Amino acid sequence: MLTDIMDAMQGFGVSSTRYLQTNYEDAQGLFLWVSWAADLRNTFFIFFPLWFHLRPSVGIKLIWVAVIGDWLNLVFKWILFGERPYWWVHETAHYTDAARPHIEQYPMTCETGPGSPSGHAMGAAGVYYTLVTSILTILTSKKSSNTNWYFKALLWAVFWGVQVCVCLSRVFIAAHFPHQVVAGVITGMIVAEAFNRTQWIYNASMKKYFYTTLFLTTFAVGFYVLLKAMGVDLLWTLEKAQKWCIRPEWVHLDTTPFASLLRNMGTLFGLGLGLHSPLYTETKKSSSASARAGCIVSSLFLLHLFDSFKPPTHIAALFYLLSFCKSATVPLVTVSIIPYCVNRALSQQWKKGV
Repeated sequence: MLTDIMDAMQGFGVSSTRYLQTNYEDAQGLFLWVSWAADLRNTFFIFFPLWFHLRPSVGIKLIWVAVIGDWLNLVFKWILFGERPYWWVHETAHYTDAARPHIEQYPMTCETGPGSPSGHAMGAAGVYYTLVTSILTILTSKKSSNTNWYFKALLWAVFWGVQVCVCLSRVFIAAHFPHQVVAGVITGMIVAEAFNRTQWIYNASMKKYFYTTLFLTTFAVGFYVLLKAMGVDLLWTLEKAQKWCIRPEWVHLDTTPFASLLRNMGTLFGLGLGLHSPLYTETKKSSSASARAGCIVSSLFLLHLFDSFKPPTHIAALFYLLSFCKSATVPLVTVSIIPYCVNRALSQQWKKGV
């Protein structure tokens, strides 16, 4: 019974993918760009440095929402065993061989983890929900007039527009079924709303960052080992991706569950290091507009260059270690090193002017 229901839902999903690919082929570039833009990497490399230097509390909350949301997404995927359209369509008995539909694949199609819920949809929902509610909170704190209701309506319209685009893009490229992206949006909003009601993250000690990172990593690895001991292979999707992806170079190691886990844990740990660095303590009292602008421009530029460094993938252990270190470096540099350097440079310039 349950199998029949899932086959019907996934059959509808494949039909949806076929419809989008057939009728909106000219929008392929837009859909691929939306999938790229919805990746959490852009939260860490663009939204976080931008918002942290404008309003640190928003930047901190963005990191927690993105990291915890993606960690929950990993656990949910391991529990739900979600298929992906690009391999399910080849293996299911829902179709006869003569009636098996053909769906196109793209460079972003061949993700290697389970499909449910959608990580892109969940991440985009969590991040943009956090941004919208934070902006509205800022407006409320400034006692904005009720005539600004149209601005609030515009923000929520943008939010839902982004979610629709992300969901359609993930279905278009055959990375997800419709029910998986809907589940991702709902869970992402729940995570973001939970952190809207959480205050301790803004004053968390380094010890709390360390133990949180350790707990999340240990839980995920322990869960993997436990299920592995029970005969459940949580990396079953990697074999399917390698088997059914039409181009081997489209199967990326950085989309495996452990790559996601270590990337997120590195980011959270790096945020803790940055916030408790003596450099941050020395510079956080400086709030001049020129210092903030310098920090934003410097962060975006340097992180863009840093993102071009891709850890080697031929040795899995080395790849995971370097991914953790690279991810930890991003918030550490953004929070402490760049503000310190910018403030020192401005201070020296001011002294020369005097």
